[in-house]
Amino acid sequence: MSSSLYEMVKEFKRKYPMTICWRLKAHCKVIEKHLNSDEEILYAFVAQKNANPLDIITTYVIAITNKRILLGQKRMLFGYLFTAITPDMFNDIKIKTGIVWGKVFIDTIKEFVAFSNIDKSALPEIESNVTTYMIQEKQKYGQTNQKED
Repeated sequence: MSSSLYEMVKEFKRKYPMTICWRLKAHCKVIEKHLNSDEEILYAFVAQKNANPLDIITTYVIAITNKRILLGQKRMLFGYLFTAITPDMFNDIKIKTGIVWGKVFIDTIKEFVAFSNIDKSALPEIESNVTTYMIQEKQKYGQTNQKED
């Protein structure tokens, strides 16, 4: 599975070369550590986890699995940062485009996550994949809750 996430991220970078990112293999390993055995990666992309286009050292790998959205970053010296967003925590997605780069904002119940320095031609693909996934998962979640009521 390690090569498939890394290959997806490399393909994203190849398709959208203006996206700023570093150390992809190390960041992918963080996501892979936290993948459950029944999870399958559906889509992956890279970005800087911040809203400042001048901050280019906070590369994250973002993976959409069949269960949740995973965000991972291997820190430079030691340790790593990892966040999981489950469908019940997801509120909304916002896309903002500039001259060269774009930004993606994911609004969750607890926080507002900003990704920047993304090739602006990648924004429709990212939005489409995140939105499609969340609609499908929220429908499943809603059906499960209705059956319990």
